[in-house]
Amino acid sequence: MQDDRLPIWLPRLTAQGGPRFLQIADALQAAVADGSLTPGDRLPPQRQLAAQLDVDLTTVTRAYDEARRRHLLEGRGARGTYVAAPKIELTAILDLSMNTPPPPDGVDFDDMLKQGLSQVLMRADAHLLMTYHLGGGSDSDRKAGAKWLAPMFGYLDSGQVVVCPGAQAAIAALILVLTEPGDVILAEPASYPGLRTAATQFGRRIIAVEADKHGMVPEMLSQACRQHKPGLVYLNPTLQNPTAITIPERRRKELASIAKRCNVRIVEDDPYWLLADAPPPPIATFAPEQVYYISTLSKCLTPGLRVAFVLIRDPHERERFLVALRSFALMVAPLTAALATQWIFDGSADGLMEGVRKEARLRHRMARDILAGRYSGVGDGLHVWLELPGYWNPSQLARAAASSGIAVTPAEAFATGATSSESVNAIRISLGSIKNRGRLQAGLQRLSHLLARRPESFSAAVV
Repeated sequence: MQDDRLPIWLPRLTAQGGPRFLQIADALQAAVADGSLTPGDRLPPQRQLAAQLDVDLTTVTRAYDEARRRHLLEGRGARGTYVAAPKIELTAILDLSMNTPPPPDGVDFDDMLKQGLSQVLMRADAHLLMTYHLGGGSDSDRKAGAKWLAPMFGYLDSGQVVVCPGAQAAIAALILVLTEPGDVILAEPASYPGLRTAATQFGRRIIAVEADKHGMVPEMLSQACRQHKPGLVYLNPTLQNPTAITIPERRRKELASIAKRCNVRIVEDDPYWLLADAPPPPIATFAPEQVYYISTLSKCLTPGLRVAFVLIRDPHERERFLVALRSFALMVAPLTAALATQWIFDGSADGLMEGVRKEARLRHRMARDILAGRYSGVGDGLHVWLELPGYWNPSQLARAAASSGIAVTPAEAFATGATSSESVNAIRISLGSIKNRGRLQAGLQRLSHLLARRPESFSAAVV
């Protein structure tokens, strides 16, 4: 028999108490606060509570949704709805150091994840999602990769696309394929730290090629190719990490021409192209046989997918790449690859990416307003390359920021050689890693105040 008595934590609803769903949510919050409800307590089913309160089911559903938004409740499927354990802040640090996509406003990521996985499990054999697969991705995964790359290249033969467990794995495999121990890799003076990590592990040498406000200088690349006979050139041409420079189309064509003339391969690592406002065509469009193109989902959607697509036109080179990849990363996790494929085909990926793009631009406006004359970003992407006043140096500022509860990344972390960052007085600020905008604002304000003070005054204040 159904129990018609109201839960002890829930008072009678009143006409003067505002929207009924909020009265229920507020009563839940008060009960959790005073201990009437404790983590793990099971709440009445929604239909039962609606009948007890003599309200429609939608009112109770909205109340439970609002309580979940406040992190008061958690659903456990068929077992029902329970009071959630309190969220514990494990660290007070304001992290401006990690380049991750910001959580988009208005996108219910939890629901998107549940719906996507539900669709995957309905359409796929669960056993196949939990077993070994051949490297390079399934036919569906490669078709999803071709669709993902279509804004950059138009129609692609999905057979030319390889699915990898992240861009870092792709870069490492390409280093193994294109170079030998002791070979030279050319890169810009400040570049993605993962390149240096992989090159060092494999015994390759990175040599910096001069860059200006438009990226790698073509004349200097030509000279470096003649002098060092490199195995490959690494470029991150759109919203470059860390400088946020986008190489213009004319220079991309010049760099591609040099690569063809010198018969050197380019690894075009392009994670931010889809976040940029009207980016130029990839370098790979100007030298299709010279360039290996990498696009990861980590910067546009979420790092948790660990999926990247690599465009390799030549079938023999694709097989060599897969052999190298298997030496340390057998395959993409089939479940996450299937989820990525589902999202790409059903439009969820586009919706999430558009939300990330809008949120990132909003955060850039916030950084521009707070950092005033110091901001030099372009309003797109996930980070800002912030030049420091002369009285600070990057490592000194990073230490002072850490003492103030802020994590930033100094220029030294991106140096491709021992001396390539000596004249660079800057830090990278990542705008997506702090979930809450209010906390991001607080971190940027704290950083702005720190930049306005000289190191000696900061030292005196913290002693």
